[in-house]
Amino acid sequence: MTTIHVQRIGDTALLPQSEFEQLLRLARRCEQISLQMREDDVPTLALMRLAEQSGAFDFWKDDGEDIYSREDGEAV
Repeated sequence: MTTIHVQRIGDTALLPQSEFEQLLRLARRCEQISLQMREDDVPTLALMRLAEQSGAFDFWKDDGEDIYSREDGEAV
């Protein structure tokens, strides 16, 4: 059995190069494969979706610790 790890971004999937190559080897056992690859950087929108879906910024949703009171600081 082969396990493939994929990160989905909308209708696009990102996976490690080694696992992509394993998929190609498996597919070539069944039939001839025509591979068309884009070597671009990840588009800005895709990168934004990845950051949003990964949970990397979920800490902003937390209430956080209330470390200040009305007595802190100086009057303006």
